[in-house]
Amino acid sequence: MNANDTGAAEMRGAFYRDLKPLHLSPLWESLATLVPHTPNGPCVPALWRWDDVRPFIERAGELITAEEAVRRVLILENPALPGQSSVTQSLYAGLQLILPGEVAPAHRHVQSALRFIVHGKGAYTAVDGERTTMHPGDFIITPSWTWHDHGNDGIDGQAEPVVWLDGLDIPMVRFFDAGFEERNAAKSQQVSRREGNALARYGHNLLPVDYRPSSPTSPIFSYPYERSREVLDRLGRDGEVDDWHGVKLRYVNPATGGWPMPTLATFLQLLPRGFSGKPYRSTDGAVYSVVEGRGRVVVDGVSFAFGPKDHFVVPSWKTHVLHADEDAVLFSFSDRPVQVALDILREEKLPG
Repeated sequence: MNANDTGAAEMRGAFYRDLKPLHLSPLWESLATLVPHTPNGPCVPALWRWDDVRPFIERAGELITAEEAVRRVLILENPALPGQSSVTQSLYAGLQLILPGEVAPAHRHVQSALRFIVHGKGAYTAVDGERTTMHPGDFIITPSWTWHDHGNDGIDGQAEPVVWLDGLDIPMVRFFDAGFEERNAAKSQQVSRREGNALARYGHNLLPVDYRPSSPTSPIFSYPYERSREVLDRLGRDGEVDDWHGVKLRYVNPATGGWPMPTLATFLQLLPRGFSGKPYRSTDGAVYSVVEGRGRVVVDGVSFAFGPKDHFVVPSWKTHVLHADEDAVLFSFSDRPVQVALDILREEKLPG
């Protein structure tokens, strides 16, 4: 570096220091980071094995009650985002436990939430006056700003601990500084409709004659696994297996045909025994819950073996390949509805 170059560098340095008190900064110093050539987010792939996580969930049940905690949850935190309570930069995920006889008190919040039942049966979620009993594999919605509580009364006198995956748009709402929460004076909300009412009204390719959607969220708040699994089996037998995804279906809002929630997309897919997928990547990073079967996912060359009740995250634009050692069923959720609405979604099915 010659004297002229040294002088220019010193002048620039002085210029940058003079900008700071005015809360100004030079775009040219950060442009490549703000507008990258390809997505280069900080998130990394990660796997949470059920056998590793379960003992800590049980310990949480010994240390704090559902009422004390409001929600007794262990957050699935991306290793690259410590302390941010995020599994990706736009998504939150956690595993919630409710023990027999407990009630997680009623509250509501701006954030949209999903529940995917991982372990145990007999607990319930109540949403806006209707309860649904939860079984492994069920997908349940808590729409934005709706009252909801959870309890565990068991089934036929038998009660067991129940664990489910919570998925929320907390980081998105936090980005907009738009979060509100309200708690109910009562532990449990008043039940005003019989269980199954919403599914009967909206879940059979029929709608009440005068129905008009008042929300972008699905009027069905419980999607039973038994029905969804049957569809996967049928399509698998019919040979409708995609080279990248196996048999992959998206949950829908029956009133609109769109996403069940305005910020969260949800999917269920079957990987037939011996399936070896082709590489795929998309800008909507996704969180996966393994319902059945064993296999592995290879993310940017790193292999993670998975089994039932394991969870893993594939960050935005990370190339991944799915393999199944036996018939495997995966539930997943992502921020795809937001990316579609903003017209920024990009995906690639790469050759094998």
